[in-house]
Amino acid sequence: MECPECGDEALPFVVPPELREHVPSSPESVAICPTCLSLEPSENGGTELTDFSTVSDALPDDRETAAAMVLATALMSSLARNRQHIEALFDHVEATGVDPLLVLDRLADDPDLRPPFNIDRRREQLLQLRD
Repeated sequence: MECPECGDEALPFVVPPELREHVPSSPESVAICPTCLSLEPSENGGTELTDFSTVSDALPDDRETAAAMVLATALMSSLARNRQHIEALFDHVEATGVDPLLVLDRLADDPDLRPPFNIDRRREQLLQLRD
């Protein structure tokens, strides 16, 4: 599946059932662009979680935790609409012992990622909203 935003090949994956309610429209599978992090529903997500190291080495090794982090980061394109979903996904990541803010810092430093939003700025805005 080609990314409608940048034209790169998007990576389809199954959304774990416990995370689906935190993704708008609760799809069973989505495709994430490994370049711009745009997120699209997908018909072809396969039957298991993908290896998210193809998106960034900054993501956790545990595939479900990485899926939650990828979803939360992609949803940061609109904090106003997705704040509750992002916070719930961050809570899921934290419950596994991973610091989602540290992962965001590392993603912001990844030269291969070019999302249409500034990850550092969105991180700061999210912190302000959480206080």
